[in-house]
This record gives sequence, structure tokens and C-alpha cells, in this order.
Amino acid sequence: MGVEVSRLSNGLTVATETLPHVESVALGVWVRSGARNERQDEHGLAHLLEHMAFKGTGGRSAWKIASEIEDVGGEINAATSVETTSFYARVLKDDVPLAIDILADILTDSLFDPQELEREQHVILQEIGAAHDTPDDIVFDRFTETAFHNQALGRSILGTPQTVESFTSAQLHAFMERQYGAERMVVVAAGGVAHDAFVREVEKKLGSFRSHAAAEPPQAAAYVGGDFREGRDLMDAQIVLGFEGRAYHVRDFYASQVLSMILGGGMSSRLFQEVREKRGLCYSVYAFHWGFSDTGVFGIHAATGKDDIAELIPVIVDELRRAGEDIRQDELDRARAQYRAGLLMSHESAASRASQIARQMLLFGRPIGTEELVDRLSKLTVERLTDLSSRLFSTRPTVAAIGPVSALPAFEAIGDSLSGTAPAPHKLAV
Repeated sequence: MGVEVSRLSNGLTVATETLPHVESVALGVWVRSGARNERQDEHGLAHLLEHMAFKGTGGRSAWKIASEIEDVGGEINAATSVETTSFYARVLKDDVPLAIDILADILTDSLFDPQELEREQHVILQEIGAAHDTPDDIVFDRFTETAFHNQALGRSILGTPQTVESFTSAQLHAFMERQYGAERMVVVAAGGVAHDAFVREVEKKLGSFRSHAAAEPPQAAAYVGGDFREGRDLMDAQIVLGFEGRAYHVRDFYASQVLSMILGGGMSSRLFQEVREKRGLCYSVYAFHWGFSDTGVFGIHAATGKDDIAELIPVIVDELRRAGEDIRQDELDRARAQYRAGLLMSHESAASRASQIARQMLLFGRPIGTEELVDRLSKLTVERLTDLSSRLFSTRPTVAAIGPVSALPAFEAIGDSLSGTAPAPHKLAV
């Protein structure tokens, strides 16, 4: 049957996909507003709002929200990302009206009670502390802060202790009023759901939601790159080496995704084979590409002991340079197969499918079928990937490292070796 889409009179988009033989429904409300939509004095407010979503409405206490959904065996949660916030539930198909009612109640009548707010601020302070104590998590925050220095896109989603403690109920209400409008929201369900019945339920609960929000566009992102190093007395060093990536809408986005798989997307990838299997220089290494609405980042993460850092970085750099010269057809075919398998496997999970549809609707304004995505992948060539590699890895790098990092090569030496101005990768200076 595919994805069915309707739009309510207030501009709210409703999309469903019926999955045969599935008794449950994954559903939620996705909003095109996340951490990068915060003003400078609101750092962490979007995440706090997500935490406060289940802390009570005019008609339901926090206990009632939790107990009503769990009384029917369902579950409910929320999440904040850089560019979106989602409120979602999973229930049996007969309980969809209840889930819609609770989600709508949260979006239209949350109290943000000051006492609940104070408790949740304390919880987030613990979350910030836990993240700081987890080097393999916090290194990615330092990476984005360095790649997009002094920009909203580079700020951590959690905020800082100072900003989180400063927020008031009034600020939460004002942020929601400013950011949440029907034209920036999608309601999606996947599983044992009937489209017309689902639309009617959403219309009853959210059909009068305000059409427009007064939010200003987020600050345009500009990748700058740079160097961050934090020495800590740890057993292992967490290192991220990255470059300017591609936005969702540009031609090279899917090529960048496939390139990340070739370089570090599994046990057969170049970096895993060369760095871990052949040389034993680290216990973890992989590549990633994160796309945003107007930019992106391509990166390699490695976790290694301090005695192997000096040898590890030149090997990684050498593999990046080699990708700009030669990518084999069998590598491209394998990465395409991985990507296609991931797409098809996601269809077996109602929650994954609902999230995928919501992202596509927010980014592209329409669902993108698997056949269309596979067709885009089929048009990639080794020539295009080598050309992309040579362009990606010649941009100014971003280095973020935490742990025993004294042996990490100098930032300038890493940049010079990638641009070809250094004599050879193995000559990198510390």
C-alpha cells in the first residue's frame, strides 16, 4: 500500500504506512525544531523541554501520563536531536486513540510546573556530568563544537550546568509557542494502522493546533574545522578526525554515506581491516557521515592506547588519501548492498519505519520510496567516489581527542599530510 499522506486544514501533515500482520502501531509527532533552533541564552532548552513533556498537563499528572500508557502495555518517550524533536509512543492498534490523546495533551496543555522543572533540571545536571565522565561520548560534542565553532549547530544538545539551571517555566512555554506550529510538524504512524481512521483521530486532537510559529530561521552553519585536545589520565584515547560533509539535499549526500561504509562501515571496511585486523592499532575504528539541512560532517572515530597513537593517525591519513586515488568496484558493490539491506530491514520495525518517514517528510516534504533510494545508489560509480574523497579530505580537518593524547601528531602536520604538502604520511610530526 505504501505511505499515505494527508494534510489538515491547519497545515499539519499526517502520514501512515500499514504494515501487514503487525498488531502494534508506532506513532509520534515530529517537530522541525531542535538544539540548533535555540538562541544563545537558550542552550539546552530544547532538550529540557523534551524532558518536561511527561511531567504533567492540565488534565493529567506525570503519574497519570505514565500509568495510562502502561496500563495498556504501551510505551512513550521523546527525543531531541540537532534539528528535530520527537514525541512518540508504541501501542497495540486498538489503543491508538489513547496514544494520540496523550501526545496531543502534552503538546497543547503541558504545565511545566516549577517544582517538576527543578527536579528535572537536577536530572539533566546528572546527565551532563555522566556525559563528561564518558570520553567516548563527550569527544563527539567536542568534535562538533570545534567543527562549527561558536555556532548553534556546534553546541551540545544537553546544554551547560549554568544554562540548564537558569531556565524557567515561562521560557519553556515561550520556546514552544515560538517553535511549534502545525506547518513545521508531522504526525506519523506505522504498523497496524488504517490511514483514514488515524487522520480522523489526529484531526480531533490537533486539528486546531496553531498553524504557524513565529520562529526565526536557525543560524546558517559554516564549517570551520580546528583542533581540540584534552589530556586525561585514561587507559585509552578517544580520537575523532573529521571534515566538512554534505547536507541532505545535495548531490553528494548518498555518495558520502556510501563512502563512510567503504572506509569504516563494518568488519570488511578499509579502516577496520588495515588498522585493527592487520596492525592491531586500536580496538574500535569506524567512519560516519552526518547530514544536516545545510551542511554535514564526515568523520573517523578511533579508540586506542597511548602507545599506538603516533602510528595510528598516519595509517588513517594514508587510507583517506588512498580513497581519493582508488576505490574498487567490489567495495562499492558491498557498500551498496549494506545500505540496501539496512533500508529493507528497517521496514521490519514499525518504530524505525515511522521515524524514517517522519525525517523524509520534514526534510523533503514527501516520503521517498525504497526503489528511489536504491536507484540513487545504483548510479554511484567508483570515479564519483574517488572524486568525492579527494575533495572531502582536502578540506580543513577537525581533530578532537580526549585521553593520553601527547603522542598525537600536530594539527598542522595532519592537515599538511592530507593536502599533500607533507613529504609522506609516515613522516607526521608530533
